[in-house]
Amino acid sequence: MRAPRMHPHPHPHSDAGGQRLALWGGIECTVNRVGDEFFDQAVHSGHDTRPDDLVLVQSLGISVMRYPVLWERVAPDGLDQADWSVSDAQLAACRARELTVIAGLVHHGSGPRHTSLIDAGFAPGLADYARAVASRYPWIEYYTPVNEPLTTARFSTLYGVWYPHSCSDRDFVTAVLNQCRATVLAMQAIRAVNPAAKLVQTDDLGKSWGTPAMAAVTAFYNHRRWLAWDLLCGKVDRRHPLWTYLLKHGAAPGDVLWFRANPCPPDIIGVNYYVTSERWLDDRVERYPFITPGMIDGQACIDTESARVAEAPDTGLTPLLLEAWQRYRLPIAVTEAHLHAGREDQLRWLIEIWQAAQAARTQGADVRAVTAWALLGSFDWNSLVTRQAGHYESGAFDLRGGQPRATAVATLLRQLAAGQQPAHPAAPGHGWWRRDTRYHATTTRPPPDPEKLARLPDTSDRAPILISGASGTLGRALARVCAQRNLACRLVGRAEMDIAEPGSVERALDKYRPWALINASGYVRVDQAEHDAARCFRENALGPGVLAAACARHGVHFTTFSSDMVFDGRAGRAYVETDEVAPLNVYGRSKAEGERAVFTHNAATLVIRTSSFFGPWDQHNFVHHALAALEAGGTFAAPGDLLITPTHVPDLVENCLDLVIDGERGIWHLANTGALSWFELARRAAVGAGLDPSRLHEVRASDCQYLAARPVNSTLDSSRARLLPTLDDALSRFLAERARQRAACADLTTS
Repeated sequence: MRAPRMHPHPHPHSDAGGQRLALWGGIECTVNRVGDEFFDQAVHSGHDTRPDDLVLVQSLGISVMRYPVLWERVAPDGLDQADWSVSDAQLAACRARELTVIAGLVHHGSGPRHTSLIDAGFAPGLADYARAVASRYPWIEYYTPVNEPLTTARFSTLYGVWYPHSCSDRDFVTAVLNQCRATVLAMQAIRAVNPAAKLVQTDDLGKSWGTPAMAAVTAFYNHRRWLAWDLLCGKVDRRHPLWTYLLKHGAAPGDVLWFRANPCPPDIIGVNYYVTSERWLDDRVERYPFITPGMIDGQACIDTESARVAEAPDTGLTPLLLEAWQRYRLPIAVTEAHLHAGREDQLRWLIEIWQAAQAARTQGADVRAVTAWALLGSFDWNSLVTRQAGHYESGAFDLRGGQPRATAVATLLRQLAAGQQPAHPAAPGHGWWRRDTRYHATTTRPPPDPEKLARLPDTSDRAPILISGASGTLGRALARVCAQRNLACRLVGRAEMDIAEPGSVERALDKYRPWALINASGYVRVDQAEHDAARCFRENALGPGVLAAACARHGVHFTTFSSDMVFDGRAGRAYVETDEVAPLNVYGRSKAEGERAVFTHNAATLVIRTSSFFGPWDQHNFVHHALAALEAGGTFAAPGDLLITPTHVPDLVENCLDLVIDGERGIWHLANTGALSWFELARRAAVGAGLDPSRLHEVRASDCQYLAARPVNSTLDSSRARLLPTLDDALSRFLAERARQRAACADLTTS
């Protein structure tokens, strides 16, 4: 047996007293089963095919990785038919780069097809697999045989979400005992090969709160959250609060007491914590008409995130870490920290988790590390991985372009790993889970606590994003979404900043001292531009060039918008960022000249080409005009021989802001996926709105009396990444929001 390799970096089990808080990493690696189908995150992410991913991970300053060596992937048909090739290559690369591996053997799974969480063969089967892993990779010292056994049991045997899809306390008890027994047997098997092997036992550390009527249930849940760790530590006997529950639901006393005789306390308690971890139980179901109630012991109730309820305590991770420390007195690591949100809230969440771990350390808890989870993002967790819809959440890297693209999260992780203070100008401010806007609409919020407000950091002096174009659709949309995302911004019009006048631009930059400037102003009248070329070029070419030069001098990130009209439409396919421009009209030429100007003055400029806006926040768009005409009983004509890629303004703005925060540069195409004609766009919108599409008339572009020539096919695609959702998805959300707004107006009219 080879001795474990000595590492020049902090060891996972080093005494926290002599080390600063460490940064670990992990890739989302779930292999879960739904019916007879296995969902494999690594297949979606493509990590197996990219050996250089580990170079990127190491570039973050991460030296310890939670890494999958999953039973279902390596030996789905038994150990005698195991395929170790992928794991051999990946683990050899980890070892060559001196990345300490915490090997995960089952991650939200139930084992290969021949077993399950409630099968008696699960525990000995996993132990056999663990022995094989340890024998093949004797240098691996840290293991998580089963990730989140309690959480996986809940979703598989209480909620019926994952295989074996049962909803019974009896199966839940069996699944928890089975997974914990599997962990003990697996560690025994591993230690027979490597006596130095250590257990990093992960689970979700949430807490439940609720109304007085739900007090008994919340108390039970708060005992239950410790069950897997308690069993492994040999703490469950006849005096344990869950003893009666376990026996009532099928556990034999000897099966429970077996853990007392075979304790396997974790060497590190792995705490997974999400914004959804803390729950609120409420018997007042009428307050939540938008949530389907559940039944607990015959009582209808709502189970929702405590962050969404004003009455719930505003706690956070620090007190939970202290609870875990006081209960077990074992070293702790935060083993998953991830949030699906706008980029600035991803930064804020990681910073809050890091600071919570630091605070627990200062209060005496032995917290060793925080793990940046889902470094490569994750897929379909919006459905709890019950369907493969391709819903992607980015992490430190964004995979939507095929190759990992570093986001602002990656920069933050490098700062944390180096012991530096987080420095991104978008990070200050409260995340959505701390803002007043987070509460469910039907819950009442108590008056703010003046002492709590006094303790909140003052963010009034945050550097803003400066946005030009106060009178336009795009400028107002950017300001609206910045407000929703708690990003400081200043929206200015021509009177305050004339983008074509260098002196005016300098005065605005000196006044507001922004960290980023987004130019959302410009000349947009395509036909009128044919007789107003001087003004069009002033706004679309000269102005962006002036802004780009000023931002380069001031060290301000600069973004401006261009158009699909820079292309002539003769390619016979969708255009990507590297295609040559060849505009057909004055407006297109002004946009092409603007692109040249900004890159001449500022190579770090971000240029976003987009097309054919529609959105719910104003009525100045084609889709609204078409629907309004049909709703009024009229007809509507649209060309069927011009192909476009319509762009939902909220999607455009959200992704634009993420790219700005990421510090992206160069040309990006942002449009919703789906090319069609103007006529087909009107028809789809009409059908979606429940209107009669027969009153739509398809015409030719030549019948429309356009002054400016239009490209026959100006559809946009991207060679960098398709960031926006599909057009069908965008249209459905647009129509739903439009219907909601119309209903609200009707209510106001009748009230």
